[in-house]
Amino acid sequence: MYFLQVKWLHKFQEEPVVIYAELDDELWEIRKIEEFPDGTFGYADKENHTESTELSTSQYPPLEQIASNPEFELQHIDQEEFERVWLNSHS
Repeated sequence: MYFLQVKWLHKFQEEPVVIYAELDDELWEIRKIEEFPDGTFGYADKENHTESTELSTSQYPPLEQIASNPEFELQHIDQEEFERVWLNSHS
């Protein structure tokens, strides 16, 4: 199980600037939170999602590939931090 925070360095107002992901051992998303430039959040799990956010239909690429891309800043976080952001995204 992996818990990630991925900062996406771009200037698109409609796209998330931070993605939090809970991934299984095969790199499939279990839950995801997206933070947008205006401070709003979208979230998704296997049963629910917001209008702007859904689980990916494909596996995450290898984490080393994400980390080596200059558009992204990948950080491993613990489950407690992910749960805090998950709860915050629902309020």
